[in-house]
Parts: sequence; C-alpha cells; structure tokens
Amino acid sequence: MGIVSLNRPEQLNALNVALIEELYRLFTSLADEPETRVIILRGEGRAFCAGADLKSAALVPPGAGRAQKQYKIQKLAGSIAKAMRECPQPIISLLKGPVCGGGFSIALASDVRLAAPDARMNIANLKIGLGGPDMGSGYFLPRLIGWSAASALMLTGDFLHAERAYQLGLLAEVVDADRLDQAGAEWAARMLRASPMGLRLTKHHLNQLIDCNGLAAALALEDAQQTLLLETADHREAVTAFMEKRDPDYSDE
Repeated sequence: MGIVSLNRPEQLNALNVALIEELYRLFTSLADEPETRVIILRGEGRAFCAGADLKSAALVPPGAGRAQKQYKIQKLAGSIAKAMRECPQPIISLLKGPVCGGGFSIALASDVRLAAPDARMNIANLKIGLGGPDMGSGYFLPRLIGWSAASALMLTGDFLHAERAYQLGLLAEVVDADRLDQAGAEWAARMLRASPMGLRLTKHHLNQLIDCNGLAAALALEDAQQTLLLETADHREAVTAFMEKRDPDYSDE
C-alpha cells in the first residue's frame, strides 16, 4: 500500500504547476511498481484540494504566447486523470474540507472515495469564468451520479456536501474526520485480500466495461479475464486457502 499526500496545507493543497507535474509523474510511474498494490490519496491540513492555485503559474498571466503556455499546462493537468485510470493500482481518495475544481476532478478519477462530514465539493472553475467540465470531470461525473445530478452541479458550481454525495453514490463511506485515515487503511486492507493480478485486472476491466459496446462486448472481456486468472498459481492458492480456512499466500504468479 502506498500513501500519497498533497502537501501544500497553507494553500489548501491548491494545484500549482509543480504539484501538477509531480502528480503526473507519480501516477505514470506506478505501472513499474507492482509491489505497491493500492494507493491512498489524501491531503495534509484541513483540505483535500481547493483546485487551481490562482496566484501561481497554473494560470498564465496575459501576454504573448499565453494560449500556448496555458494549453500546455491544461493538457498536463488533464493527463493526471488519465494516468490515474491507467495505473494498475486502485486509488482510494480521502476527502475533507474543500474538494474544488481540479481537486474535485482528481477525486472523481479515483476508484473509491471516502469523506469526512465537512467535505464540500464543487465545479469551482465555473465561478472564475471557465467551463464546467475540466480535467476529466465532464467524463466521470455523469457516469458516477447520472446526467441530471451532474448537470445541476456543472451548470451552477454549487457545493455538494458529503452526506448528499453519499446519497448519490459518489462516496463509498462518510466517516468522522479523525477516522478518515484509518478508514482508508481498512478499505485498502480489504482490497489486498484479492490476488495481485485479480486486483489489477478488475480495475483494468472496469475501465473498459464502462464504455464497452454492449453486453456481448462486456461478456467477452469478462470471459477473457476469468479464463486468464484461472490459469494462475494464485487462483489455485486462493482455492486451497479457502478450503483450509486460512489466508492465502499470494506469489503474483
């Protein structure tokens, strides 16, 4: 299990260029770290992430070449969501306080979201004269909570509070703030009961299934996954451990 902490607490972990670059490098590097099987993503201080740091170079000042420079930063920021979905490790985000703009997009790109009661999420970019969809939020949000609820948030920038987010199915759990890290570890521990390859392929195929072309395509993906996993030593070990009423000892083979 790996723990990633956004560490700009005095700025509510707002995204500047350095943090955007670091997050992109981190999530793209995880494919080469199979020994790290689950990622917990959290924020230091009282916030998860308040969105873009408006005082930083994340928003390029007016001048020659601004569009080109801003597009480069925008593309890199958006690539974080793609890297999060493509890395083989499930990502558990622990949300508290402001979860706004790009911070909300990062939370949406996670696999599981837990939140403290004070978590409040919104499409903050709408409040600064920009469009609602950003960094993958226009892709993820309607798929997670439905078109109507997503439109209400996208078109207003209104805050979505933790309890309502749980009711909409966006959050897996709402827990007391002082238990948030513990709850994240407990969720990770339950995921780690799966075989390494089984866990990786489950995330991979969920990514594929959400956009697959109908039931036949979905069944073909699932059949290929199960047939492959049936041939692994970890499948045989899991069955043996189940019969012997013990925890399996996985080898990732």
